[in-house]
Amino acid sequence: MKITVQHLQKALGGRPVLRDVTLDIPENKVLGIIGPNGSGKSTLLRCIGRVLRPEGGAVLLDGRLLQDYTPRQSAQSMAMVAQHNTYNFDFTVREVVLMGRSPHKRALQRDTPEDFRLVGESLAAVGLAGFEDRSFSRLSGGEQQRVVLARALAQQTPCLLLDEPTNHLDIRYQLQLMDLVRGLGKTVVAAVHDLNIAALYCDRLVVLQEGAIVAEGTPAEVLTPTLLQKVYGVHARVLPDENGVPYILFRPECGTITR
Repeated sequence: MKITVQHLQKALGGRPVLRDVTLDIPENKVLGIIGPNGSGKSTLLRCIGRVLRPEGGAVLLDGRLLQDYTPRQSAQSMAMVAQHNTYNFDFTVREVVLMGRSPHKRALQRDTPEDFRLVGESLAAVGLAGFEDRSFSRLSGGEQQRVVLARALAQQTPCLLLDEPTNHLDIRYQLQLMDLVRGLGKTVVAAVHDLNIAALYCDRLVVLQEGAIVAEGTPAEVLTPTLLQKVYGVHARVLPDENGVPYILFRPECGTITR
């Protein structure tokens, strides 16, 4: 799926959050959106995912304006995994993942054996096979995050929008989740907090600062000491690993810390 963002502008509470953001999202690749807190990463994802309506500009799916799609049609094209997921009722894990099948159903249509098969496969993919009857609200934050990813997988869309997908996860599940996402072969747009995770798993990166794009390119092109100092205000060394992937070593302001 080809997604294009054109001159997007969005304000929240009267404060500009996105400023003239223009972006071509590569098909079947992982695009990472990085930047400091408050730079507009989540707002950009929510505008692409139709959660928020921008004040200016446009989002196009395969050359067609997003607002020309029905909500059901756009939900068949894009699935979103948000940072925070709460429900007003005590749903089971199965019920939460089955929500991902809603865009493919008519009103009041019952769940099918195919739906339940996809629920089981999606939970197994995120390492939660056998959790179907557990209460979603009683899971840990990391388990809830994986259930919500399973819901997105069950939605069977060509594009995934991920807002801090490794939030609440320990390092093992961070790597497993990103391995899974990268192996799907889908168009993925992910707001990523951990820059080393972004470098390892993203094909391209877009850097936001105060709502505007200030850099774009491959991780090796973007993640430089100069940019990290300019955007994040930190000193860092950037070294290639054995595969040429940049690895960032942050340096404290006070110099070397000894133990």
